[in-house]
Amino acid sequence: MVPPFAGVVLVLVILPGPTAAVVGRQALRSGRRGALATTAGGQAALLLWAVAAAFGLSALVAASQVAGDTLRITGAPVLVGLGVQSLLRSRRAAPHGATGRRPSCRCQGVKGHRIGLVTDLVNPKAAVFAMSFPAPVRPPGCARARHDPLLGLVWAAMDATWHVILLSLVVRSRRLFDRTRGRLERASGVVLIGLGLRVALERR
Repeated sequence: MVPPFAGVVLVLVILPGPTAAVVGRQALRSGRRGALATTAGGQAALLLWAVAAAFGLSALVAASQVAGDTLRITGAPVLVGLGVQSLLRSRRAAPHGATGRRPSCRCQGVKGHRIGLVTDLVNPKAAVFAMSFPAPVRPPGCARARHDPLLGLVWAAMDATWHVILLSLVVRSRRLFDRTRGRLERASGVVLIGLGLRVALERR
């Protein structure tokens, strides 16, 4: 029953979305450590949604217009805020690879983890997917509380693998784009703001 679920997840994780945008942003800004922390935060959120689905809590989000709108209204400002931060940072980006003072590794890790966690916790589509897709591949008679968290682990593992590949590409490219760091920050900001506006205007 896992292969059909994994196939759907593969398509889902490769499609560009908020998590990929924030992982790329953190890879550009903080390097590998910050981006890995962001990825870990995102996977923690996915596992929380999977556990919530196992106990029927995600169904509330899917069925309740108020709950879905709450997530949407909460998530949109988060993405727009991150985008605005990137746009403001792009104006202060150091030219020709000069880095200036950088936060400590621990600070980068904590901040990156928090960004990844919040981004996926306020993502309505993550809640709906966690609730909807395990059911068709759940064996008859199999307890939801035992089956769905296992599929959540598959989901998180595939999502993490894809984002590690993505962040590795960005980190390796950082030196090539030192002179255009400001432009990349602006592009990242525009993408995040666009995703935030899409979440805000989306109707279920």
